[in-house]
Amino acid sequence: MIEQKLVYIGIGSNVGNRFQHIQSAIDSIHYEVGSIIEISCCYESPAIGFNGSDFINLCIGVRTFLPAELLLSKLLSIEDSNGRERFNDNNYHNRTIDLDLLLYDQDCISNDVLTVPHQRLEQRNFVLVPLSEIAGEVHHPKLNKSILKLRDECPSTLELKKQKKKLKNPLKKFNFSRYNFIAIEGNIGAGKTILTKMMANDFNAKILLERFAENPFLPKFYKDKDRFAFPLEMSFLADRFQQISEDIAQLDLFKDFIIADYEVYKSLIFSKITLSKDEFLLYRKLFYLVYKDIKRPDLYIFLNQDVDRLIENVKKRGREYESNLSKEYLKKINLGYLEFIKENSLKKVKIIDITGRDFVANRHDYLWLLSKIGE
Repeated sequence: MIEQKLVYIGIGSNVGNRFQHIQSAIDSIHYEVGSIIEISCCYESPAIGFNGSDFINLCIGVRTFLPAELLLSKLLSIEDSNGRERFNDNNYHNRTIDLDLLLYDQDCISNDVLTVPHQRLEQRNFVLVPLSEIAGEVHHPKLNKSILKLRDECPSTLELKKQKKKLKNPLKKFNFSRYNFIAIEGNIGAGKTILTKMMANDFNAKILLERFAENPFLPKFYKDKDRFAFPLEMSFLADRFQQISEDIAQLDLFKDFIIADYEVYKSLIFSKITLSKDEFLLYRKLFYLVYKDIKRPDLYIFLNQDVDRLIENVKKRGREYESNLSKEYLKKINLGYLEFIKENSLKKVKIIDITGRDFVANRHDYLWLLSKIGE
């Protein structure tokens, strides 16, 4: 599964309405690059290396799926769209907006278009001071020193004036803390786990992930469904109960809500498809005995995806035991979910059709999906 990178970007402006230019760049980064998780305070300082107006500088932390080179290209494009003029005289100039990629997770990259960590990071207190506010304990991957340490050792004596004005994080327009428990469901390959992780990271949620990869019966089931369907469903029955009971009981005071990539009643959906009639009737009795008092989600989200796309997604993640999944089996699961939603009383349900969308590769699709969930 593709993992997001935590990157830090320095932002500066010394032309016109500096705060407006910076806010516009932040909005563009949110829309084109990734989720902004932190924004430092702003600091005013004199221009260095040329006779120009004072700069406003700050740093932001961003979580992104973009490779470093593509990220740099996006930042350059955002500079251009915000009126950045470029010169070929190797001199410093006034800038409506300046975006510097300071750190790309803990990666060290050096090629013809990009060098990270930023090669002059440790020399610039106008970068290290705001960066230390949001990434003080982060280590410079080459110098093996924390940002706080580099700030304290920085030779620059440039005077910095902290500003009262705060910049807005566009991500804050989404607020899911009114829910205590959100469950994201969907067919195999719909993307429920990656969406759960993304939302948990972006909105300070305690995450609850199904432990299917640890189930020893799952590979056996895909090879011989008739033989291993019942032990598989029973093992899921026990494991899901243990996990959800323990994790929901141990609420984290520092998290805003719980978000899970499954809801325990999916056991009835899958067991109805995989078990014989007699086995299912027995299983259902056991299920209701175990789950009679289990907490249900305040918001139930079902991601509806085209079956052909599900097959593509399953192939991409490369699990050998899933290689023979058929369209017919996935269609049965999809119908099972829709019947379950129709027949069961849930507090709040959102069925969102994501056919033709890719909320991992396309940032716009992710923001669209968040808006649908928040409606």
